[in-house]
This record gives sequence, structure tokens and C-alpha cells, in this order.
Amino acid sequence: MTVVSMRAMLVGQKGAIARVKGGGELGVRIREMGLVPGADIEVVGRAPLKDPVHIKLYGNHLTLRNNEADQIMVDVPEGE
Repeated sequence: MTVVSMRAMLVGQKGAIARVKGGGELGVRIREMGLVPGADIEVVGRAPLKDPVHIKLYGNHLTLRNNEADQIMVDVPEGE
């Protein structure tokens, strides 16, 4: 597995959250949305200007700004 930021993931790519770097209010908000270590995610799409990123988490759809996605590190399978 390779660890990348959520922002660097490609559309259709899946992975499991390895860690959340954000602290303070932003880190709390990210974790409250269910973006915690071990959670499986899939990048569903991106806006035309690449911000925000649309993900699927526990069957729900979320959109995150790139500054939020930068705080989330994801384990992705090799070669994906």
C-alpha cells in the first residue's frame, strides 16, 4: 500500500484512511463527518476546477475542499 493525500487520489480510486493530520477545529470537523482512520473511501468525482472533491464514505456522499482533503492521508493499493 501507498499513502497519499486524499487530494492526490484519482476519480474511481479507493482506499482506507490512514490518518488525519488536521488539528484544531478543522480536524474535529473532519473526524465528526466520519473521516477517521480505517474508514474506506472512494473518490467519485471532482468539480471542473478540481475543487471540491466528491467522495463516497459508508454509503454516503461528501464533498471536501482541497484544503480539507490535504489533511487526510489514505492507504491506496499499489498500482491504482
